[in-house]
Amino acid sequence: MSSESQKAVGQRVRRRRRDGSVVSRNMAAIRSRGTVPELMLRRLLRALAKPLRVNVRTLPGSPDVVFPRHHVAVFMDGCFWHGCPQCYVRPRINRSYWSKKIIRNQKRDRRVTRALRLAGWSVVRLWACRLSGSPELCSGRVRRVIQRRSKP
Repeated sequence: MSSESQKAVGQRVRRRRRDGSVVSRNMAAIRSRGTVPELMLRRLLRALAKPLRVNVRTLPGSPDVVFPRHHVAVFMDGCFWHGCPQCYVRPRINRSYWSKKIIRNQKRDRRVTRALRLAGWSVVRLWACRLSGSPELCSGRVRRVIQRRSKP
C-alpha cells in the first residue's frame, strides 16, 4: 500500500477546493442540448418511424423532441438540473443557491408544461436516470401518447 493510500485509510480525505472561476468554467461547459441521454432518446424515438423535430425553439421550453403531426412534446430532464426525486443529491457547497436554482427549474418546468397543454400539446417528461435504466419503457410511454393523439 502506498503512503498516500495508507493515510486515507481510516481518515477523511480532504478534497482541494476549487476557486469560483474554475467552478464557473466547468458549469459553463455543460451542454443544454445534444447530451448523451438526449441523443439516446432521439435514437429510440426515431425507431418509432414518426416524423420528429429536435429542440423546437418556437415552442415554450424548446422541447427536446417534438412530433408535430401528433402535437406531442418530449422533454429529457436531467436528474441534477431538475431535481429527480429518485437520485438528486444536493451539492455540499453553496447549498442555498442550488436549492433555489432547482426549485426555479421545477417551477419553470411546470409553467412550460401548462403553456404547452393549454396550446393543445401533450407533454411527456422523462428522467435521464429512467432512460438509462429502462429505455424501452420510456420509448413505450412516448409511443402510447402518440397513439392516443393519432387521428383515426
